[in-house]
This record gives sequence, structure tokens and C-alpha cells, in this order.
Amino acid sequence: MATKAFQKIYTKITAITKATITLKAQAVGYDELATVDGRLAQVVKMMGDDVTLQVFGGTDGIPTNAEVTFLGKSPTLKVSDQLAGRFFNAFGDPIDGGPAIEGKEVAIGGPSVNPVRRKQPSELIATGIAGIDLNNTLVSGQKIPFFADPDQPFNQVMANVALRAEADKIILGGMGLTNDDYLYFRNVFENAGALNRIISFVNTTENPPVERLLVPDMSLTAAEYFAVEKNENVLVLLTDMTLYADALSIVSNRMDQIPSKDSMPGSLYSDLAKIYEKAVQFPEGGSITIIAVTTLAGGDITHAIPDNTGYITEGQLFLRKDTDIGKVIVDPFRSLSRLKQLVAGKKTREDHPQVMNTAVRLFADAANAKTKMENGFDLSDYDERTLAFAKEYSNDLLAIDVNINTTEMLDKGWDLFSRHFTQDEVAMKQEMVDKYWPEA
Repeated sequence: MATKAFQKIYTKITAITKATITLKAQAVGYDELATVDGRLAQVVKMMGDDVTLQVFGGTDGIPTNAEVTFLGKSPTLKVSDQLAGRFFNAFGDPIDGGPAIEGKEVAIGGPSVNPVRRKQPSELIATGIAGIDLNNTLVSGQKIPFFADPDQPFNQVMANVALRAEADKIILGGMGLTNDDYLYFRNVFENAGALNRIISFVNTTENPPVERLLVPDMSLTAAEYFAVEKNENVLVLLTDMTLYADALSIVSNRMDQIPSKDSMPGSLYSDLAKIYEKAVQFPEGGSITIIAVTTLAGGDITHAIPDNTGYITEGQLFLRKDTDIGKVIVDPFRSLSRLKQLVAGKKTREDHPQVMNTAVRLFADAANAKTKMENGFDLSDYDERTLAFAKEYSNDLLAIDVNINTTEMLDKGWDLFSRHFTQDEVAMKQEMVDKYWPEA
């Protein structure tokens, strides 16, 4: 990279770790970019004249007299309509063989929108996945995590959401993807003919882990361009935030910071909040909605990453394997969208809240019946019918491979109620039963 006359150059490094270098420098800024022995780096800590930089490509082979050149700017992304349909690396450079992007160069990682300039989320974001749209309806401007075990098909769910979601632009931020995952996303998007509204920023396992720290900010900067400049509804899909937090931990440990809970940096909450708080509904019409995968080690929901995420976001979605039907479902007991009441029954059909609540209550009755059965108790006729209902409810509505619109989901719910229960047993509002109960 060629240097310019105003750039500051130093050649005396005082400390080197596996991910960072430290030197004495003056008049540099936090987040400022630099090159260290030709490798891109970023200022992450300043104490007086002591400046620490994280080196994205790692520090192997860097001598203490390596040339350090400060570039006088933070990481940037060129934004324009040319971003649509393209794949980029963590630095915003194309990796799909296409031309470089021409557009306005903007700094990434800016502040989130002032709350007084936000509009209360009020628009439905339909995903086509019944387990989300029926029981945990998403609202534009919402931020919600997807908690999943590492062996569950969360990237398949993300790809399905990208293809089905009713949004103007979908932005995928992939962190620590395997090459198989990257090729899966690329093939799915290309084969579906949906590339024109999808933008992808990808960090794979072959790239240095520290590079993935740039992916969320790159993704959200592109999202802000389309939401603010074009008034478009943008859905940002981030996977996997656990690997992002692991990269934060690597940098923190290399700077000899005292680790907090589960070896995570003490700044984890603010680091995550800086990303999730970019979710917003603008009064002018544009919006940014964030769905982010957080994988759980051994299903541990108390780990620092999901624990902090839960405090920041507006609900959570859980995946689990339903052994009765052999499919992965969106768990109705552990999942929650705290904003669903803003659209359920208002932007969807009037019976939506009644169908949702009744189905989950009957599903809970089935769980109790299953416990009775496993403990050797006799089952009543009602117990038997709840078990049959639960199996069909899981297969026809909760499974992640179900792709129907919200009205079809509600009709399917009424169909299941009428086939397994009486009108008295469902205990729903009589005017709803009179209007929607299927005729025999």
C-alpha cells in the first residue's frame, strides 16, 4: 500500500502478541487504520503515547523494527446500489470476481440513531417460517437473536429467511463460516435467483479470526445506506455472533486485559449493544431489522454471550430437535418476540393472537401428557388427543421447513383444532369460533 506525505510512519515496536503490536506514537485516533509491515491493522487501545493496534492478519514474522504507517482514517465502505447482489470480505473488498464498487466512501461503526429520531416499530416482517411468523412474529426495526446448538442447521434457517423474508434488501454478515457454509449460501442465493436484493459480507475459517470483528459494522453500514438514503426495509442476518465474541476475547486477552465472565472481555455488553442498537424504524419509512445467530456451548444459556445478548435484544428464537417427528422446530416454549403484539392481529388477521395462544396452550397440555406417559400413568382421551395434535402442530407449523404465509398458518391452526378438540375445549372467543371454525 503506497504511503502519502501526511501519513505518520514509525519503526520501533515495543511489544508484540499474537494479535496485537504496541508502539509509541502521537496524534493518532481510536479505530484509526494503519499498516504494520504491510499488514492492515487498527488502533484498539491508547494510553498516553502508548498505542496498541490489532493486526488483522496476525503478527507472525513481524520484527520489532517493522514499518508502522498510520493512514489517518478509520475503516470505510463504499456504498451505492452496486452493492446489491455482491459478496465481499470483511474489508468490503469483492470476493466474487466482480468489479470494485463505485460510490460514496463512508466510515463504518458510526453511532446508532438517536432514540428521539426513531419511530415505534409497527410493520410486519414476514419470514415464511411458520414457527416465527405465527408464534414469534417479527416487527421491522426489531433486534432478535437465534439461539442454537452448534450442530443445528441455523445457517439453513438464515438462508431460508433471506430467500423468503418480505424485505427490500437482505444483508448477510457471515463470521467464521466454513467454506462449505459460504458455498452453501452462495449456491442457494444464485439458484433461487434472489441475488439482486442480497448483499453478503463473509469471513471464513481460513481468514484470521480478528478480521471478523469488521463484519457486523460493514453489514450495518450497508444497511444504513439503503434504509436512510433509499427508505428501504433492510433485514440484516448475522451468523455467528458467538464467533464474533470469541474474536473480541482473543484481542482482549492479547492486550492483557483482565477477563470477565467466561473469559469474555469486560466490554462485551457494550460491544454487542453497539451492534444490536443499530436496529431502527425511521419515521421516513426505512428500517433495519437484525436477526443474529448465537450458538450455545452445550445449550448453556447462562454463558456470558447469550446472557448479555438477552438483556440487549427484544426476545429470542430457539431451535430444537423434535424427536417425535425427527425435524428441527422453532421451540414455542423458549422462543419469544417481545414486539409481536404490535402487529399480531393488527397487521395480520384478527384471529392471530387467539390461534397463537390456544395452540401453545394445547402444546403445553401435550407436554404434560407426555410426562405422564413417560412416568407410567394412564392417559385420558384428552391426553391422547393433545399428543396427536402436538405431533401434527410440530410437523405442519413449527418445523423450519414449513413455508406458508400467515393466513395459511392460521387456517391450518383452525383445521388442527377442529380435528382434535371440541369448541369448548379450545376455550377461544365465541365470535372467533363462529367465524373461523371449519365446517364439518
